[in-house]
Amino acid sequence: MASQQPSLAILVREPDGFTVWPGPPYPPGSSPPQRLPKTACSATSFSRDGSRLLATVASASATVYDCSSLSVIRSFDLPGLTAAALSPTGSYLQTFQKSSSPQVKNVTVWHVDTATALYQHYQKNLSKANWPMVQFSADESVACRMATNEMQFFDTNDFTKGIVYKVRLPGIAAMQLASAPGSHVAGFVPEAKGVPASVQIFSCDKDAQNQVVARRSFFRCSTVQFHWNKGSTGLLIVSQADVDKTNQSYYGETKLHYLTTDRAFEGIVPLKKEGPVHDVQWSSSGSEFAVVYGFMPAKATIFNKKCNPLHELGEGPYNTIRWNPKGRFIVIAGFGNLPGDMAFWDYSEKKLIQKAKAEWSVISEWSPDGRHFMTATTAPRLQIDNRIKIFDHTGSLQFIKEFEKLYQVDWKPESPERFGDIAELTISLNGIKIEETKKQVSGQGSKSAQTSGKAPVNVATKPAGAYRPPQSKHTAALQDKLFGGLAPTGGEMSKTALRNKKRREKQKEKKAGEGSSADDS
Repeated sequence: MASQQPSLAILVREPDGFTVWPGPPYPPGSSPPQRLPKTACSATSFSRDGSRLLATVASASATVYDCSSLSVIRSFDLPGLTAAALSPTGSYLQTFQKSSSPQVKNVTVWHVDTATALYQHYQKNLSKANWPMVQFSADESVACRMATNEMQFFDTNDFTKGIVYKVRLPGIAAMQLASAPGSHVAGFVPEAKGVPASVQIFSCDKDAQNQVVARRSFFRCSTVQFHWNKGSTGLLIVSQADVDKTNQSYYGETKLHYLTTDRAFEGIVPLKKEGPVHDVQWSSSGSEFAVVYGFMPAKATIFNKKCNPLHELGEGPYNTIRWNPKGRFIVIAGFGNLPGDMAFWDYSEKKLIQKAKAEWSVISEWSPDGRHFMTATTAPRLQIDNRIKIFDHTGSLQFIKEFEKLYQVDWKPESPERFGDIAELTISLNGIKIEETKKQVSGQGSKSAQTSGKAPVNVATKPAGAYRPPQSKHTAALQDKLFGGLAPTGGEMSKTALRNKKRREKQKEKKAGEGSSADDS
């Protein structure tokens, strides 16, 4: 039932701190209320399940909040703190502190509720590629880290045991644990001395730890990005070379590879256009994936888990793809250095819904319920025109707010399964939407709009004949059925309604005639 669905929430971080908003919709012309007074911090992040929130102050402290009440669960004083991360369900906090010598262990895994240090080791350098250093599966039943020439596993029921088993992989430079479930782990070994680079998949089962489940080797590769699907049966690998030997791309050369844990497919994804791989994302079911690729105008294609193309989403100035958590709607867009064009697709209907625009966007993501799509322009990428925009699932702009400076905005994670699908039309007087109007919700207006004296455009107007969701296709027929073909708003009757009215009048006359004949007899 709708009342049992969780409420949406948005984290917003500005220079003076962070706060949490309740999710949309918002009253026209107003700013969303704050569920939490602004709190000073240098970074914030949610646990993957959205149950807990982490706020850190650089070189000083880390504080963990309970998301349901926004009360503090635990605060840690951590001098020299450089980075911190919560485990998927928020049970553990991982921290990195500056260390003066290898004798001082500077990476710590804490138990949040008890503030107990469960495991520590020394790490010289911190990079985006190796943080967080201890990786967890979604249910936290599996935890591992990358070390020199090997991957090391922990007993998550007792971290004090330290490393309980290892997977040997000489030259390993990156790894990614499958999340849901944590059944497999992938390791990357770069190209060296004429030996090609490789990605190898291993089982996380201790008894099968050193058996290679799947392997892919390739030349001209310096870094990789891993993308596991839900179910941990398929792994997409974006391989990146710093130099494109064909001299067609300044940004180097990228290829998309695909491995399955059952070895049904080990090879390159057959893309129909030359050029870089801009973005790739699995569907929520883990059975399909979407890719944006090729020199501009880029191409967008959806493949099944056997790597066969299923549907083309067209070409355009795109470098981003976002599949909504319910698996039905897809946005392809061109953000960053591109103009901000967006195309909203209904994948179940294989139909383009509407095109919209969100210029200079740095961040973009669907809400957990799949009904809202948010974009944001943030600092330090852009120092002016920082703003948040929220669109509905059909691409119509619902809300915009301007900021002097905006550092971060995130939806609070929730399991998509906890939300119902977009409501189906029900044959009831209260269930029919006679006319749907988009509410205009405005922010403060950008500086450029204020200085020019022009009001900012807040809502994208839907053109005539725009997309109608599948569930509303028979609205007119249902209105006729419920309201007897009469226009409920008092307007003129449609041709269909007029025909129905005449037909009913003839039926009444016929019945009346039959009744009078019976009386005469």
